[in-house]
Amino acid sequence: MQIELTVNDKVVQWEVGNHEFLADTLRSHGYLSVKKACDTSCCGLCTVWIDGKSMLSCSILSLRAHGKKVTTIEGLPKEAEEFAQILSAEGAEQCGFCSPGFIMSVLAMKNELVNPTEEEIIHYLTGNLCRCTGYMGQLRAIKTYLGVA
Repeated sequence: MQIELTVNDKVVQWEVGNHEFLADTLRSHGYLSVKKACDTSCCGLCTVWIDGKSMLSCSILSLRAHGKKVTTIEGLPKEAEEFAQILSAEGAEQCGFCSPGFIMSVLAMKNELVNPTEEEIIHYLTGNLCRCTGYMGQLRAIKTYLGVA
């Protein structure tokens, strides 16, 4: 079945299978920042924005993206670079495998929450797994980026 959607401000038409997930469709079209690692919708590596809302693309059928605006980290280079620099400066960047999904979640949080508490930050990022860090460096980087104490 053919779908039409906007990916990173570019209108595209793609042929997709009835049971194909958006993460797979995006990867097959070169959006390699979108990853799948858990197959249970709980690691956050597949995070994209759909119509401005943070979503797990591994659990959304591609057909559901028809007519929607999808944003990957490739569509937010300036914002992603800004946070990535802070992440690195705080010593929280490790292997980088989880970074695209994690960064997409942090950028979404910045758009959705005003002056979040530490508890709200932790709650918001509960579904983002990183096997390399202890999360404290990431939390410091997020607080710096958001300008919260």
